[in-house]
Amino acid sequence: MNQNSNDNNPPALDNRRDVLKRSLLLASAATAFPLVGNAFQASAAPAPLAPEIEPNQVILFQGDSITDAHRDRKRAGANDPAALGNGYPMFAAGGILASHPSANLKVYNRGISGNKVPDLDNRWEKDCIDLKPNVVSILIGVNDIWHKMAGRYDGTVETYRDGYAALIERTQKALPDTRIVVCEPFVLRCGAVKDDWFPEFDQRREAALEVADRFKLTVVPFQTMFDEAIKTTEPAYWAADGVHPTIAGHALMATKWREVVGI
Repeated sequence: MNQNSNDNNPPALDNRRDVLKRSLLLASAATAFPLVGNAFQASAAPAPLAPEIEPNQVILFQGDSITDAHRDRKRAGANDPAALGNGYPMFAAGGILASHPSANLKVYNRGISGNKVPDLDNRWEKDCIDLKPNVVSILIGVNDIWHKMAGRYDGTVETYRDGYAALIERTQKALPDTRIVVCEPFVLRCGAVKDDWFPEFDQRREAALEVADRFKLTVVPFQTMFDEAIKTTEPAYWAADGVHPTIAGHALMATKWREVVGI
């Protein structure tokens, strides 16, 4: 009887060799075909785990139209897509809630279009203090100059700085354990933003950073972020009118916010 070359190998060894071959083929395929879902996926470092967060935290976004982002003000509940609007608070809230599904977090948006620092102060008790946030994020400043340029407001850089500082002091007195996040005001040089916005806008932006430094607060560097983004992309891609972000601009803001705040 003729014998082939495999007759000299025990069946168990052949099986082990087959398993090894299949394993090598699978490994090669996984590298060659980086699909998603239940199929092959490219070799990469595993996604980092979300940072730990205390349960039952309340996170509040405050500001003007950039934060408001067409939210439905008739709906004031936490984690409600309509109440969160179409902007960076909604993007950030989605990521936060997805990262911490068991933490029972509550995310609110209380931004109101057209607001300046005095407007925040007038509604702060109801729209901040009463909510008892563990984290309150504030983005305010563009209307303080825009309305002045339009002749509807006469507040100076000093008015902005001192009013902002008083708002922080008020918050810390009422909510001593609350983490306050100051978002750097920003504009992009396109649309409504002309040369006559400067240098006063930069002075107001620096005033916000001065307040944050005085009270040792977390700063989300939105202007710095957009200055970097426009090195390779037209400003209007991120904010068509120079003030209100596009969907890409809002998404970029949410990513930066979560990166800096750490949640």
